[in-house]
Amino acid sequence: MSAGLTTHVLDTSREGPAEGVDVTLELIDDAGDATMLADATTNADGRVDDPLLSADEMETGTYRLRFEVGAYYRGLDAEPSFLETVPVRFVIDDVEEHYHVPLLLSPGGYTTYRGS
Repeated sequence: MSAGLTTHVLDTSREGPAEGVDVTLELIDDAGDATMLADATTNADGRVDDPLLSADEMETGTYRLRFEVGAYYRGLDAEPSFLETVPVRFVIDDVEEHYHVPLLLSPGGYTTYRGS
């Protein structure tokens, strides 16, 4: 896989992909201030169609993905979510590598990891 940043969301409470989750990518500067770089919505497979950062856009630094999971659960008319927005803060330290940041989600919790 070529360099870039991708993500997907799986809803473990529904045992499948989470379609319709709004995702925002931000770059965090040394003062802790965020600059929005990209936004997207997950597709029927729970994935964002295009990389949030392409290989050409990659730069080292601290980033944050924000997943709007409260709106996702409200849209399903599901049980209320304890979570509203899930922030995942991470570091890109090698622009030649691919970064994949999946979110495993339920109404009461989440987990994430660096995927492949």
